[in-house]
Amino acid sequence: MTTRPVLREAIAACREVTVVYGDGDALVRALNAVSLEIRPHESVALLGRSGSGKTTLLHVLGGLVEPSAGSVEWHGVPLQSVDRAARGALRAKGIAYVFQGANLLPHFTAFENVAFAAQLIRNDAGSTLTASAALELVGLSAKLDHLPSELSGGEAQRVAIARALVQEPELLLCDEPTGHLDADTGERVLDLIDALQAELGFTLVVATHDADVAARYGRQLELADGTVVREEGAPQ
Repeated sequence: MTTRPVLREAIAACREVTVVYGDGDALVRALNAVSLEIRPHESVALLGRSGSGKTTLLHVLGGLVEPSAGSVEWHGVPLQSVDRAARGALRAKGIAYVFQGANLLPHFTAFENVAFAAQLIRNDAGSTLTASAALELVGLSAKLDHLPSELSGGEAQRVAIARALVQEPELLLCDEPTGHLDADTGERVLDLIDALQAELGFTLVVATHDADVAARYGRQLELADGTVVREEGAPQ
C-alpha cells in the first residue's frame, strides 16, 4: 500500500471563489468557482493571458479583492470572519507584493522608499529587518541615496523587492514582476527572487503570461476565462 505524504497546513486557500464585476450586459466574471491551496515554502505560478483571471486570483489570495461568492482563508481562518482592520493587520504581518511596475515614490531615495515601508510595518507588526539590510539583500547597498530616476529598470524593481522583503513576509505575491523589463534584466530579477526564497524561506506565488517563466516554479496553474484549466505539480 502506498502512503500519501502528509501535506502541511495551507497558508492561503480559496474555496469555490467567484469574483464578478459589473452587472447586466456589463457583467464580467473574473473568477469562476476557483479552489486552491498554497502551502508553506511552495513556489507557484499562475499562468494565463491578459484577462484570464490570474491577477484577480493573486489579489484575492492577498486579501485585496473580496470574492463575490466562496471564501478565502489564511491559515484556516476565513477572511469574512474578521473585520477590515484585523484583515489589514494579518496582511501586514505575513503578505507582501511585488507588482509589474516598481511604483516607487519619485522624490524618495531607494533607502527612503524601503524605510518608509519598514516604518509602516514596524508600527503594525514588529518587523526587525532594516531598510539597509533589505537593500543589501538585493545587491543595492551602493545605491541607497539614489532617486528612482537615477536607477535602471532592474534596479528599481530590486528596490521594490527590498520594500516587500522588509515586511519579512511569509507569502510573497508577484504580479508580472518582469513585465516592464527586457529579457536579460527580467531573468536576473527572477533569479534574485528565487535565491531570496531559498535563503529566507517565504512562500512564492508569481502571476505571469509567460510559459517559460511559469516553468521555473514547482507548481503551475493555468487560468482561462476565470477558471483553472490545467495544473502541473502537486501541493507540497
